[in-house]
Amino acid sequence: MKKIKLVATGGTISARGTDRMDLKDYQSGYYTGKDFIKHIPEISNIADVDVTQLTNFSSTHIQTEHWLELRKLVEEALNEADYDGVVITHGTNTLEETAYFLHLTVNSEKPVVCVGAQRPFTALGSDAGTNLVAAIRVAANSSSFGKGVLVVMNDEINSAREVSKTSTYRLETFQSGTLGLLGYVDADQTVQFYRSPQRRHTTNSQFSKLSLEKLAAVEIVYSYAGANGDLIHYISNSGKYDGIIVAGTGAGRCSAQEGEALKKAVENGLIVVRSSRVGDGRVVPIESFQEFSCVTADNLNPQKARILLMLSLSISDDVSEIQRVFDDY
Repeated sequence: MKKIKLVATGGTISARGTDRMDLKDYQSGYYTGKDFIKHIPEISNIADVDVTQLTNFSSTHIQTEHWLELRKLVEEALNEADYDGVVITHGTNTLEETAYFLHLTVNSEKPVVCVGAQRPFTALGSDAGTNLVAAIRVAANSSSFGKGVLVVMNDEINSAREVSKTSTYRLETFQSGTLGLLGYVDADQTVQFYRSPQRRHTTNSQFSKLSLEKLAAVEIVYSYAGANGDLIHYISNSGKYDGIIVAGTGAGRCSAQEGEALKKAVENGLIVVRSSRVGDGRVVPIESFQEFSCVTADNLNPQKARILLMLSLSISDDVSEIQRVFDDY
């Protein structure tokens, strides 16, 4: 049997509702990782699973400090304690962000799988147990090796780079846009992959070689009709931030007022990255933004562009070098 480390952090998968029909007012962090092992005996038929409880709360409370601690735990498990894979139970609200940070920073090719649930552990028809079993199957499967950090929900396997939560309550919430998922955990209990991630990750990522103790401060600004740029001015003048991600309209555009504010932010030494609020498609350089130096986010959504910029600023503050990173990752 493969030896799998289960790192539990809380979220809906750990939640207890007031009754079996409670799908919205439940309490996250009621059940621990050890409770999962106790209440889902089928896990013992798949792998030898050992539990570490890192946190036990909603993923809305996750901070960058938790990412750094989680990265350390994962690397210790895979590179020092000789586990065959790691499964992380996590709340779905920020699961994609934790997964992408680990995708860029973990120095191992062994499987790392993030998993959550849309319905609490106690709910009628809960997906908590089946999602966790599927995640352990993927982590214990040799075909998962070298594919970076994976997100397993609803019997679907997605890459941490592309996947995003797309629905508030539906079970099929985690989607990878037009690029699509990587594979399935199918009805015959087999793990089937049909494609692999193409961008740099884990051992091929330059960030996996860094000793990270603190991340740069980067904010996200959401563009909309009538946006006046005041928030950008505040961020730029506060002296607290190193960069700004613009969740632009359409192909990464913003209002004239926001454009002037972004120009001032660049003059103040901040790195500006243009991304899009629409959820799919690339952001590329356009002439109207060439008067000041900014980075384009390719097809990364704003929250993932933020993570890549935070890491990029640990190696360089040169715009052309950061653009190279966004082109490669």
